[in-house]
Amino acid sequence: MNDVITIDPEVCNGRPSVRGKRIAVQSILEFLAAGDSVDEVLQAFPVLTREEVQACLDFASRLMARNYTVVQTA
Repeated sequence: MNDVITIDPEVCNGRPSVRGKRIAVQSILEFLAAGDSVDEVLQAFPVLTREEVQACLDFASRLMARNYTVVQTA
């Protein structure tokens, strides 16, 4: 984790969020995945900075770089 993204059980139900903003990383990623530009995200969340949006992308990228094991359950 970095100094911009935090995980706190008391904030956003424990989901990763932008420190001090109560905006979940998932929300930012959903806007971007839907085709919104960074500028449009900044308009939707005026308290965010461009660097914080980039930190959300960096966080997601690092998360996806981890090793995963698929376990069949049924």
